[in-house]
Amino acid sequence: MEAAIDIIGGKWKPVILWHIRDKPLRFNEIRLILPNITQGMLTRQLRELEADHIINRKVFAEVPPRVEYSLTSFGKTVIPILDDLCEWGKTYLKMNQGEHTKIDVCPEKIRLLQNRVNSDSDQSP
Repeated sequence: MEAAIDIIGGKWKPVILWHIRDKPLRFNEIRLILPNITQGMLTRQLRELEADHIINRKVFAEVPPRVEYSLTSFGKTVIPILDDLCEWGKTYLKMNQGEHTKIDVCPEKIRLLQNRVNSDSDQSP
């Protein structure tokens, strides 16, 4: 468990992987999808995922250079886990919709999570 959380855990890595699951994305495309991530944090997360052999970084010999990020073969094995985690999150939100939860989650955070789940479900296969 610790190894898995160390590799794909955190606020941004699972979301980055979720969004590049279907097709390669460029750095700025990822930033548009995740407007709250800083450029430095995105760079760091992508470098860590690349170093851990979860994503590929492909540089095209063009002017200006074009770089795309995609899942490696091994990185693709995490998608079923992320799918299950997404379903778990949807179930959690449905169970606690309109109720105060036993854990300390503010209603604004729940609304943001519900919006994210709804937008992700529009993109899921």
